[in-house]
Amino acid sequence: MGNIAVTPFWKTTPLEKMTREEWESLCDGCGQCCLHKLQDEDTDEIAYTNVACRLLDLHSCRCRNYDIRKLLVPDCVVLSPDQVAAFSWLPTTCAYRLIAEGRDLYPWHPLISGNPDSVHEAGISVRGKAISERDAGELEDHVVEKPLTAGEVS
Repeated sequence: MGNIAVTPFWKTTPLEKMTREEWESLCDGCGQCCLHKLQDEDTDEIAYTNVACRLLDLHSCRCRNYDIRKLLVPDCVVLSPDQVAAFSWLPTTCAYRLIAEGRDLYPWHPLISGNPDSVHEAGISVRGKAISERDAGELEDHVVEKPLTAGEVS
């Protein structure tokens, strides 16, 4: 008997129809969305920084208090399926953005690789690239030319 190919849920289920478990599993754990961004009030241009939210564990690149993050950090942006398209600041490697744009996940994504560390091994995460807001001082002093892992990667 042959193996039956199963199409992954992210290829068959629109973001807004995913279960909470499916939605959450799309997060690759890169931590990029937890970096502070500055937006110019006049031009709406986004300036990226290497400064992470105080709740981000800089090694695991996961939120230390995910379930209550909005309570602890009121300006935390909680992604939801109906808002993904509006978040143009999401990295080009973000699974939510990729799927919203009709694209597939990268080979290093944990859902593809089966390895939760593959995002770090591929250099996509902020591990070793970000500092905590507790140590940063002024955000303007930490603006980077482009998002930490900007650009298309394989």
